[in-house]
Amino acid sequence: MDAALGDPMSQDRQIAAAVRRERPRLLAFIRRRIDDAAEAEDILQEALYELVAAARLEEPVEQIGAWLTRVARNRIIDRFRRRRTAAADAAAVHEPDEGGALADLLPSADAGPEAEVIRQILLAEIEQALTELPPEQREVFIAQELNGVSFQELAASSGVSINTLLSRKRYAVQFLRRRLQAAWDDWLMI
Repeated sequence: MDAALGDPMSQDRQIAAAVRRERPRLLAFIRRRIDDAAEAEDILQEALYELVAAARLEEPVEQIGAWLTRVARNRIIDRFRRRRTAAADAAAVHEPDEGGALADLLPSADAGPEAEVIRQILLAEIEQALTELPPEQREVFIAQELNGVSFQELAASSGVSINTLLSRKRYAVQFLRRRLQAAWDDWLMI
């Protein structure tokens, strides 16, 4: 669309023609990325609304198809980001259990001398395994699992996003499971 569109009636006709011409292609572009038809239609309407708003503000839009595609792509990315953030927030609020608290996994200290020896061996293995973690993963795991600090508190104190903290803990748990399973298997062979 030209910056100098002339009278409003002419501008409206140009916008309507652009919408008729670009709508099917743009909707197909969006539908390849968004399965939900209603959500795809919402994104389409947002993109078309931005076209009208840009025309009303007399912002020049030279290649309407490319411009609309860029706007739609940005809206799709925004939606995925909002979903991911909402999912991370929900996970942080519920903080799913990764297999129980550490104390629940160790033999009771009151279960006798054999249990105490096993407990000490396992604690030494856990300490060693924790030292093998990258520092960022170790810090999140210790704060969350051993000190009981929530992901929300960690994010607030560290300035690191909840998603990043969740990811770090997940990698730490995966590593510790593999590492400690190997130690457990070795111990069972004795």
